[in-house]
Amino acid sequence: MLSKVVIPVAGLGTRVLPASKAIPKEMLTVVDKPVIQHVVEEAIEAGFREIILVTRSGKQAIEDHFDHHYELEHELTRKGKHDLRAAVNDTLPDDVEIVSVRQPQALGLGHAVLCAKHVVGDEDFAVILPDMVIDNPDGQRDLTAMAERYRATGKGQIMVESVPQEQVQRYGIVDCGGVPVGPGEAAEIRGMVEKPAAEDAPSNLAIVGRYILPARVMQLLQETQPGAGGEIQLTDALLTLTHEAPLEAFNMRGRVYDCGNKAGLLQANVALGLRHAETGEALREFLTTINW
Repeated sequence: MLSKVVIPVAGLGTRVLPASKAIPKEMLTVVDKPVIQHVVEEAIEAGFREIILVTRSGKQAIEDHFDHHYELEHELTRKGKHDLRAAVNDTLPDDVEIVSVRQPQALGLGHAVLCAKHVVGDEDFAVILPDMVIDNPDGQRDLTAMAERYRATGKGQIMVESVPQEQVQRYGIVDCGGVPVGPGEAAEIRGMVEKPAAEDAPSNLAIVGRYILPARVMQLLQETQPGAGGEIQLTDALLTLTHEAPLEAFNMRGRVYDCGNKAGLLQANVALGLRHAETGEALREFLTTINW
């Protein structure tokens, strides 16, 4: 059974200020959809049917986005704008439920996930970081493939991407014992290192914010002591898990855009905007006029 996904959305969005001062960073748009909608659609396509938002005050706009807006829907219907009505009415399929839980204090990713424990229960579950938009224009989404890998093997999965060796100090890096892991492939994780020096990194496989985890992780998070900054780190619980059960690194095939920072958000808008039916031609023409 794999139907629940935890999405932590309680962050302040400081990397995209001032845009996120009054608007949740997850509601910033990539072309014509908020970042959070791109992420939720990815989860739904992978088979998840219960979306658990770990949120805080000031984030109500996220829940509102996935709710019905009856006045708007009525007005669009009256004006015959049926395509637009479908776009605003179909943000969530009828068989998908969104549940919100509060994170009372910002005490790390592990703490945010733990806040959803009473909703997750004894089921295996996924965690998706909403900053990361993954683009798979030429085939199956990576999260869907990773979920299939989990269902076939029963092993927890962490999505990774290959990064240049000189950039490994920016990321959490997995150690697969030197086993090569090609795109779309997976290998057992022996360890994880947070932002290692290039010469000390066990690989160039960086964690990108997609996890499929056994229910046992919640118990481990309860037992995990706060680390740096007094925060409970998900990575610490996962390292403990590797001593009990196999955990695999799944190497993605697509491209990830970190929409939690300004450059990544702009890159995502250009990449997806060029393929969008309404914006592609005009955007492509505009880019040719820029004096680089």
